[in-house]
Amino acid sequence: MTSTNADDGPTASAGLGSQATANTSSLNAAQRERDLAAASANVSDVVVIGGGFTGAGVALDAASRGLSVTLVERGDLASGTSSWSSKLAHGGLRYLAKADVGIAWESAVERGRLMNTIAPHLIRPLPMIFPLHPGVGRVEAAMTNTGFHAGDLLRMLARTPKELLPHPRRVSAAEVRQLAPTTATDGLRGGLLSWDGQLIDDARLVVVLARTAAEHGAGVITYAEATDIEPTRVHIRDRLTGDEHTLRTRQIVNAAGVWSDTLSDEVELAPSKGSHILVPAARLGDPQAAITAPVPGHFGRYVFAVPWPNGLVMIGLTDDPHHGPIPGRALPDGDEEAFLLDTTNAVLEDKLTTDDIVGGYAGFRPLIKTSDTSSSADLSRRHALLRDSRTGALTIVGGKLTAYRRMAEDAVDDVVKVGGLRVGACRTTELGLVGKGTPAPGLPDRLVASYGTDAAKVAAYGDADPSLNEPVREGIPLTGAEVRFAVEHELALTVEDVIDRRTRWGLVDADRADLYDAVARLAPELTTESRHEG
Repeated sequence: MTSTNADDGPTASAGLGSQATANTSSLNAAQRERDLAAASANVSDVVVIGGGFTGAGVALDAASRGLSVTLVERGDLASGTSSWSSKLAHGGLRYLAKADVGIAWESAVERGRLMNTIAPHLIRPLPMIFPLHPGVGRVEAAMTNTGFHAGDLLRMLARTPKELLPHPRRVSAAEVRQLAPTTATDGLRGGLLSWDGQLIDDARLVVVLARTAAEHGAGVITYAEATDIEPTRVHIRDRLTGDEHTLRTRQIVNAAGVWSDTLSDEVELAPSKGSHILVPAARLGDPQAAITAPVPGHFGRYVFAVPWPNGLVMIGLTDDPHHGPIPGRALPDGDEEAFLLDTTNAVLEDKLTTDDIVGGYAGFRPLIKTSDTSSSADLSRRHALLRDSRTGALTIVGGKLTAYRRMAEDAVDDVVKVGGLRVGACRTTELGLVGKGTPAPGLPDRLVASYGTDAAKVAAYGDADPSLNEPVREGIPLTGAEVRFAVEHELALTVEDVIDRRTRWGLVDADRADLYDAVARLAPELTTESRHEG
């Protein structure tokens, strides 16, 4: 579990992070302080910079192999792009349309692992309906149907059972309207029904990845900004206290996503903005399937109207180049809202307007810059590993949410090889995340859907104090028990951590202020993100 270099000082596996005490998946302010103290006092095998899907995935892969690991993140877990995705575990259909069979295969394999083995408690099968309206010609319909069946072949080869993701099929116009009641009927020739994976929540999956990494001994330190990197050293600033620390390590992995280029002079990115809007599900007749609307003139590119379990439908997404600084929180602009509404309205009877939008969000993809593309939609979604000649840090960029595990495996393989670290093989292909398993009987379905077996721990707060079973606000089922669980087990340190990432109720603009006040009352120890900016 150590480097071959014997003169680097004590290894973190002797007392870094959660290994300073018994390994635990519970992350909170006290555990953060222990992890920070241990990381400052010991030499780790790996320091990972970035607490999104990629960084948390790298931390888990490395820790589960027996390496000593510290993860540092300048904000909250999943506070960047990983919190602002479409929340879909795609099987790679879009890449088949571009004849990129390799990346489509990788997506199908990793989706199957997520749904079968790694996180079946956090990903559910999602029916997706492609209405065959007059704007879809018969040739396009035939090509799309062929693509769906090619994707189904990859699903079978990846050994994802049809009980999880059934075969695609042609459905009647009446079935289309049953699944998506507001679909336009004029000229409707039926539809194509396919299936994909839907995350209960992207930010929750990142948190569970980090908690599982902690269970295997990783230290997890949020609100700790990496200010500089040098060989075997990462300098960080604790944004809660302002204190400076130097973390000694054998290997550094830069997984800061769209901010990766700020830590390496040799990484050049072409960020792409992906915007989403939220509308009440009732405005679409409470659809039972995601509505797939083709983008005119771009075969294989779609806008999805995806039902969420909280009475909302997410409509997304855009794919436009972004220039200039990356904001911490981004929203769709007017042109992006118009694009999403116009594309979706092309298949709807009752047209949506901007008055129907109740919230929105945007994320930025860390795509690698090339010189031969004309649009961000054409840039490769493949991931890349880049070694910095000055610092020796490994930067991992590009890639897709669905393939985070494979990205992490490749990164840790490189770290092990370059660092001469003696560890076992990757374990994450079969390693289930915290919460996987059979929940105790009698637990509320809503809690089981979000927490898996941890639903029992959430419910226990209400058993001890029945007032914590009450919704924090009328019309929002979030309970005080969930707030306390977020603080004591999921490393929520600010009110925003709770309302924007441990739950998603803060995304509805009209609810945000009331929700903010309610969470602040239930967890007075929480601060606000504005105190940690800069």
